[in-house]
Amino acid sequence: MAEKIRRLFSFMVYWKKTAEKGGAVFKNRSVSVLYLLGKTRRRGKERFPSFVGYGRTPNMANTQQRSAGPNGGFLPMTRREMEELGWDRPDFCLVTGDAYIDHHSFGTAIIARVLESKGYRVAILAQPDWHSAEDFKRFGRPRLGFLVNSGNMDSMVNHYTAGKKPRSTDAYTPGGRAGKRPDRAVIVYVNRIREAYSRMPVIIGGIEASLRRFAHYDYWDDKVRRSVLVDSGADLLLYGMGEKSIVEVADAMDAGIPIREITYVAGSACLMSAPPEDAQVIPSFEEVTRDSVAYCRAFMAQHNEADPIRGRRLAQQNGREYVVVNPPSMPLSTREMDEVYALPYRRAPHPSYKEHIPALDEVEFSLVSCRGCYGACNFCALTYHQGRIIQVRSHVSILEEAKHMIQSPNFKGYIHDVGGPTANFRAPACKKQLERGACAGRQCLFPEKCPNLEVSHEDYRQLLKKLRELPGVKKVFVRSGLRYDYIMYDKDNRFFLELVQHHISGQLKVAPEHIVPRVLEKMGKPPRELYERFEQKYADMNRRCGKEQYLVPYLMSSHPGSDMGAAVELACWLKEKGVHPEQVQDFYPTPGTLSTTMFYTGLDPRTLEPVYVPRSPREKRMQRALLQWFRPENAKLVREALTIAGREDLIGFGKNCLVRPARGEADQYGRTAEDLRDRRKQTAKSASLKKETDTGAERGRGSQKAKTRREKSRPEEGKKPSSMPLKRTGKNTRAENARRRQQEKK
Repeated sequence: MAEKIRRLFSFMVYWKKTAEKGGAVFKNRSVSVLYLLGKTRRRGKERFPSFVGYGRTPNMANTQQRSAGPNGGFLPMTRREMEELGWDRPDFCLVTGDAYIDHHSFGTAIIARVLESKGYRVAILAQPDWHSAEDFKRFGRPRLGFLVNSGNMDSMVNHYTAGKKPRSTDAYTPGGRAGKRPDRAVIVYVNRIREAYSRMPVIIGGIEASLRRFAHYDYWDDKVRRSVLVDSGADLLLYGMGEKSIVEVADAMDAGIPIREITYVAGSACLMSAPPEDAQVIPSFEEVTRDSVAYCRAFMAQHNEADPIRGRRLAQQNGREYVVVNPPSMPLSTREMDEVYALPYRRAPHPSYKEHIPALDEVEFSLVSCRGCYGACNFCALTYHQGRIIQVRSHVSILEEAKHMIQSPNFKGYIHDVGGPTANFRAPACKKQLERGACAGRQCLFPEKCPNLEVSHEDYRQLLKKLRELPGVKKVFVRSGLRYDYIMYDKDNRFFLELVQHHISGQLKVAPEHIVPRVLEKMGKPPRELYERFEQKYADMNRRCGKEQYLVPYLMSSHPGSDMGAAVELACWLKEKGVHPEQVQDFYPTPGTLSTTMFYTGLDPRTLEPVYVPRSPREKRMQRALLQWFRPENAKLVREALTIAGREDLIGFGKNCLVRPARGEADQYGRTAEDLRDRRKQTAKSASLKKETDTGAERGRGSQKAKTRREKSRPEEGKKPSSMPLKRTGKNTRAENARRRQQEKK
């Protein structure tokens, strides 16, 4: 009701301002009145705007027909496919940097299907040729506007490693080929659209736009950049998952409201000439560029106000205009989540693709059960995109999708995953979150468990049990991230036991990330002791179940706060545990995270205390090499790192040493590799001589023993001879032994 009142009030303000200017409020006054009352009419069919919810609308029947229509039910990717549907033009053209896969694991498919369910015509322009504007004219001029995203990943993360080296593959492209999308795809796509249609409304969204909605530090340019809304020249930015906000914006545009006047939608950012009266003004782009403390203050305001219930509007000056960011959209209810995931996705790539798209492999037979995460790791941008309040699907919805998935001819009986950002979060952290929002300046699991945190795995356990009991299902795996600290806080061990029994494919991957307290504090991760208790409990559970399964820790190097001493301490811990990590993640400073703020400013934005930051590529390589000290190619870097850390005692031949001295060099005891080799030769020679001596003595002892046995077998004077030894081999052994016994009796 509050959202509806705010919306009506916004329209009234808009009506008054427009009337004062002497202009028409809407092109059609009857449309405006119906919209204010909660209804619109378009093409003779009644629809309901987004605040009513995701109930089945009269146009849902059209969606059901579309799934069986031309082109196998996919949304059109070419003009010919569009004309086969009887369209002269689309309402929206959705431009994306990914290949078009009609699966709910891809944001493009969700947004397109949600709009379709509301009666809008959506065409997909996937991975267009950005070298000219021609490809952007494929469908002609859309009736309402263009929607732009870079794909499921930030285009710069998609293109470059943490070391800024170009990647050779792209999992979201047919054949896995790189180079099908530009750097900073959102900016490039919008510029090409402006070349093709100068006055066409353009709305940007997706992960790239979400994380860059404010002025932000850009790791690849190594400087602060303006909001992507300013850099791209788009009209509106939608952040977060976007199902509610895109429908509300589409309805407003359909009602005739100019795109620049749609400033009230939750989960959106727009440009204004002056900050609104109800907005909190944060340090401007110019201030955060020249002052690290101002950057920290601006970030903390963004971090604390990113809540749909208690969050406030924020305004940041970027040049002559202000970027005004509204609070996030309200989380979807379980009913709304079920309806979004029940839309008629084809669960496959568009049939025009002839090559395999690797990104589909892990999600084709996986089930999304939840969204959001209140773990709030400082290096993770997920909270900035999906929020801290958990949203879940019902068991009925997930089971229905699983039954549909089982019918696929490619299904082999294995459900690859049931989860989300954090698989074992199936409810909000506490009831207060739904009433007052997530706590500002506090976390649910760090530095220790909040007293109000409600810990239970029962719902998730029941869901997994129902799935593995479905006919046709051989195994249900859990491959999404699991919060091991949350598992340890649960006093009921049934979920942990069933996880070990049924849902692990030989290895359980968890993310302690580090073990040094000062680094864990900057990461927002639980202490080392808790992980070691989990490790022991996991081993006990496996012994109890009679299984041999392993624990694989995810580790991160070069995070702010991790100096060379911390990296050495982690390497020693790994050697002591006998863990040889095959993969180590270097810290990647993506926009929108607290850790990235530390990386750029050298300050902890929460306290403004200095933080050590590994910056040089050489130091990052050394920290990474320490975590993989066992690889011969890392020996030189490991020796250099240990020397810098003052830990030459770990260079040597002892059992606790990480690496041997270089050829011709000695360890702290003056021993060289050549000395060790000579000593080994001498030891081997001595062992060989001792073996020969022992063998000769054994032979002598063997001869003496045989002589003693012969003497004992001779009868003494006056005594009968001893029983003849029984024959134990040969044919008819039993009968022959019986005859011998008879002879002895006689």
